[in-house]
Amino acid sequence: MNTEMAYLLGMICGNGEIKRAQNETTISIEIPHKKLMTENNNDVRIYVRASITDIRTIIEPLVGTGLSFTQQDNYSIISFVKPNSDYLMREILRFVGSAASHENIRVDNEVYSFTRDEKTAFLQGFSDVTGYIRRSNYFFKPYMHRVYLEVPHNWYLVTDICNLLRDVDIPVQAIDWAHPNMRDGNLAKYNEGKPDFWKKEHQIKIWANEFLPIGFGVIHKKEALEQFSEELISGLESVGKDVSVTTHKFYWEGNGKNKIKPIHPSENDEFIPAEIRGNHYNSWKDIAADLGYGER
Repeated sequence: MNTEMAYLLGMICGNGEIKRAQNETTISIEIPHKKLMTENNNDVRIYVRASITDIRTIIEPLVGTGLSFTQQDNYSIISFVKPNSDYLMREILRFVGSAASHENIRVDNEVYSFTRDEKTAFLQGFSDVTGYIRRSNYFFKPYMHRVYLEVPHNWYLVTDICNLLRDVDIPVQAIDWAHPNMRDGNLAKYNEGKPDFWKKEHQIKIWANEFLPIGFGVIHKKEALEQFSEELISGLESVGKDVSVTTHKFYWEGNGKNKIKPIHPSENDEFIPAEIRGNHYNSWKDIAADLGYGER
């Protein structure tokens, strides 16, 4: 294991697709463009193409072959093909197990035994293909910026990533679970005749300054993270708050009352994992605890 391999595994885990054939396997990784323009009104696609050059310098020596690159308005894809007998491909397939894509992949237990640098590289690879930071994603105060990591449909991958973040001492500010009690807590959408409104992606939210040790490899995301981290720190200091005390806090270290939510008719939906299906939740923290993200 090395940081380059860890970064590649993080990308595959975050937004990869594994197509196995009898003699070879194709690995494709999608890098979505949440917006066509950056926060500074530059074309995101140009930044992504520039970032791919940097990513290639990391991955191509590892895979020993050139990466294919295609780009559309809303996403870019890098891919490579290797024989199943190739050592690198055998290692990748060992880590991903039987998974076919990010929708059913898990973080292999061995990843938790990586060095800190390797864990950080894995998380950066994951974040480059799932994460973004925008000015509109602040929390109450306009300077309280957050990174969002989006995980579609894979409940267990959310807790895996949160536990890996915990291992490198990065707290999660909140998880917006795709659960009816979280996404439609007051039944507004249900009463509008939209009973499945809550079936969206899960969102892991992290304070911008806390995310700096992970960072992004994609240039426009990296620049936005640095800018918004500075704004967050300056904003807190301007009102006399200790930055580390305010943002460096795991959910089990705080108190707080939860607003009581009404029972949602979809609490038994099969979209919800069996171990929490049928449960009623007033807080994202209780879902996290029940699915395995918590204090060691």
